[in-house]
Amino acid sequence: MGGGTPRSSIGHILPGAGFLAVGLWHLFSHIRLFSLRPGAYVAPVWFPAPRVRHLELILIIAGSAVEFAMEMFVDHSTFLPFDADGSIPSDRLHNHEHAIICLALLVYAASALHLDRVRARCRGTLSVLLVAAVFAQELLVFHFHSTDHAGLEGQFHWLLQLVVAACLATALLGIAFPRSFAVSLVRSACITFHGVWLMVIGAMVWVPSRVSKGCSLVQEDGRDTVRCHSKASLHRAKALANLQFGWYLTFMTVFVVALYLYVCKRYPAEAAYVRVPEASEEEENLEQRKCGALRGGDDVRHGFTPLEIEV
Repeated sequence: MGGGTPRSSIGHILPGAGFLAVGLWHLFSHIRLFSLRPGAYVAPVWFPAPRVRHLELILIIAGSAVEFAMEMFVDHSTFLPFDADGSIPSDRLHNHEHAIICLALLVYAASALHLDRVRARCRGTLSVLLVAAVFAQELLVFHFHSTDHAGLEGQFHWLLQLVVAACLATALLGIAFPRSFAVSLVRSACITFHGVWLMVIGAMVWVPSRVSKGCSLVQEDGRDTVRCHSKASLHRAKALANLQFGWYLTFMTVFVVALYLYVCKRYPAEAAYVRVPEASEEEENLEQRKCGALRGGDDVRHGFTPLEIEV
């Protein structure tokens, strides 16, 4: 019987905390932007911070790089991710798969940052496509995972796939409907819930004291996993996982509604006015419309840029 490894739990809780932080930041920022200017709302891909414009992207780059290094080099008998002949060891396949997700996040954040700095054409559209690529990569990895996510562990990860699929769908819808506040709200809520559920997996699957009654942590193929002692115990454990998902989803819904009401009350709509754009701005707006929509990092509407959004 395994005692559970800190890496197994932390490896889900820390990334979950990252998704939770980004999701909450986007939830608040989207609601605030919509509340202040409902008639001019266009969903940004990311939100600039007050003093460090690219802080959100920088933190995503740093977190993804650290997690990539942890998956590839740390917490193993050898720091080398490959065998002497250059092949991937069987017990390291799941680490390489997790590292691919980290790499996709890193590519998105670094690309979005660079596109914004050079003010590339269609940078907003490209950035949201990169976001969709991240969730597509994650969904692919978890659906065809080399690790046998069977039993209770498989149930938690199957429910996680539902959340990732919702994130992917809303990211793609954001390309077609950049002015839809509903799409942005649901996407932000899904990212937040993604983080919550990752943390739940880390706590309920790999913390021995939290494992469902009738089940225990065992070590198989060099890793800890949950195995239930009978079919009845497995059925009960899966049912409890489903109940947890439902409870957290309900709490998330109530939280989003409460946050929406609070932010709208705290930041009432501004008085509408129109500033005549300069010739250079008209040219840039025309170019951006050709790309499909104005987005985060390149909005110029009613005399405001994302940097002027007080956050």
